[in-house]
Amino acid sequence: MLPLAARQPDQTATSAPDGSRSDTLVLAAIAAAFALAHILTNGRYGFHRDELQFLSDARHLDWGFVAYPPLTPFLERVSLSLFGLSLVGLRLFSVIGQAIVIVVSGLMARDLGGNRLAQIAAAITVGLSGLPIFEATEFQYTTFSYLWWILVCWFVIRLLKSEDPRWWLAIGAAIGMGLLTKYSVAFFVAGLLAGLVLTSARRYLLNRWFYLGVGVALLLFLPNLIWLARHHFISYTFLQHIHARDVGEGRAEGYWKYQLLFDANLFATPVWIAGLIAFFRSSRYRMLAWMYVVPVLVFGMSKGRFYYVAEAYPAVIAMGCVAAARWLTPRPAWARRAVATVYFAGVSVCGAYVAAVIVPIAPSGPLRDFALKNNGDLREEFGWDDLNRAIAAVRDSLPADQRASYGIITGNYGEAGAIENLGAPYQLPPPISLTNSFYLRTYPQSQPSTLIVVGWSQKQVDREFTACRVAGHNGNALGIKNEESSDHPDIYVCGPPKKGWPEFWRTNQRFG
Repeated sequence: MLPLAARQPDQTATSAPDGSRSDTLVLAAIAAAFALAHILTNGRYGFHRDELQFLSDARHLDWGFVAYPPLTPFLERVSLSLFGLSLVGLRLFSVIGQAIVIVVSGLMARDLGGNRLAQIAAAITVGLSGLPIFEATEFQYTTFSYLWWILVCWFVIRLLKSEDPRWWLAIGAAIGMGLLTKYSVAFFVAGLLAGLVLTSARRYLLNRWFYLGVGVALLLFLPNLIWLARHHFISYTFLQHIHARDVGEGRAEGYWKYQLLFDANLFATPVWIAGLIAFFRSSRYRMLAWMYVVPVLVFGMSKGRFYYVAEAYPAVIAMGCVAAARWLTPRPAWARRAVATVYFAGVSVCGAYVAAVIVPIAPSGPLRDFALKNNGDLREEFGWDDLNRAIAAVRDSLPADQRASYGIITGNYGEAGAIENLGAPYQLPPPISLTNSFYLRTYPQSQPSTLIVVGWSQKQVDREFTACRVAGHNGNALGIKNEESSDHPDIYVCGPPKKGWPEFWRTNQRFG
């Protein structure tokens, strides 16, 4: 058997030479343009409820959290140290992550044999796809899991192109960072392993560099694995609950449709399908086809949500752009220009529509109204200061003896995060919350005799607490309907839990 470095390359995917430095500069310029657009708009509204949870967890760093692994709160802690409570600053890492994804998408096209047109098309197509646009508008763990898997795909392409098994170290490092970001990366790893077994790349299973890469991934993930074991794998319980909730509430519906609309640019659908076919037809790069197919099918069969598989698309988009550029090469110059013009125009129109839905482009007016009507996530960025103000008003209305021993208990992590991170101007105490990692750290050691309860229904407070009464209402000054203003607008004043604090805490842990 020939050594790995001596094998003949697959001419179907390596016919074009490596790109020049100028190609890389073009990709960097494209990424910078996208980054600038996000920086200019990311301070429009307010924090999303998920961001408030990350901010709170960032103040209490650990090797794991109930809802996710530790890397994202750590990055938020860095942002908090650098920028304070700045929306633009706290979302800067998300913007940088998207910019890297755009550049790497172009580099994947280059390494697959694509010319400058293919590289630019791949970068712009990915940049104008819904999920990459979204991932730069908020600080979310999905932003970074997306980045790590795109790097894995690029490193796999580099491995298969060069046949240098040392790339397994980079692959292992990216997988390890992915597992420190989001547990569902394991489904993509399953696709990678399937691709290894089902293609000629299986030869790497006998190579020591593959196992060194596995070791790197496990070493990086080990601290979180120890944390999970010490906490009885509570994150697995959390994921089971979230999955059952999503299926029960219909959130998993539209899995295939929304992939077409948001995971990739709709106008580019023929391109990424061509890329998937090209991967299957390539003896060298077939492994990438299985890295797409396996997670998409597994999440589909298990009723996952459409954005769970967004990471699978940049690689097939890159390959599709290479195949399209190769098809165009022998055509007359006028035909190449016409096709390219139509393609970029179509991608831009679809991308602009998606951006109008996802990005907080305008602080007011029709564009803002359109986005808020069609995007529930943006609606969740309003009203947190109103919540704190309403709680403070209820607190100030209490008799002096009740104010002397009061606490605030919340129904969800957004409310808890808003109080902890944004409540200082109102002199609010740290929140008490039974949700996610708040449950692990907010049990009141000095138990208050009076409770201000937000985010609970009348039925719930009457069941759990003594002497409850409605004392105020939550909403927002702009009248925007979201979870806080619509689902549980009443604020209650109650006495202590009927069952006592230990039993109340034991029986009311929440996941959300």
